[in-house]
Amino acid sequence: MRIALVAHDRKKDDIVNFAIAYQALFAGHELFATGTTGGRIADATGLPLHCFRSGPLGGDQQIGALIAEDRLDLLIFLRDPLMAQPHEPDILALLRLCDVHDIPVATNMASAEMLLRGIWRGDLAWRELVATGGIAAEDGLDGEAATTTASNSETEATTAAGPDGEAATTSETGSESKADEEQG
Repeated sequence: MRIALVAHDRKKDDIVNFAIAYQALFAGHELFATGTTGGRIADATGLPLHCFRSGPLGGDQQIGALIAEDRLDLLIFLRDPLMAQPHEPDILALLRLCDVHDIPVATNMASAEMLLRGIWRGDLAWRELVATGGIAAEDGLDGEAATTTASNSETEATTAAGPDGEAATTSETGSESKADEEQG
């Protein structure tokens, strides 16, 4: 995957620490970053990055160009929501491009971690799936897994013991215990 890393000034330490924590995962991907952020990540991790200009000097727009040209797969942009940014229109344009081109974007550590864990599991491979014709039925996403799970749950519920140790039976509307049978 092609991943861009961007961080506002008060978030640069966070993104550097994040890159250190996920260095092994990042090593298998093509990385891009805005100026200072990329330099700090490269110094701390030794990861190869293509560094663009600083965000306020056009770096955000350069990353936006990658998105518009379908050359970026994921953006991690740790924004500082408590500080006004002089280049706010560029930031909003970059985020809008992510929406237009269906680029996953994380703007905080929690969402960044979720996206990276998704990459690790292979959850964000939709571009490759489109290129290869999609997911095959044997991949288990054709509805059979849900049916199997439902029938397994039904079997477990039918044979489960009730609170008095007696076997409980299950109907379509719920479970009936021995006490229910005695009352009815």
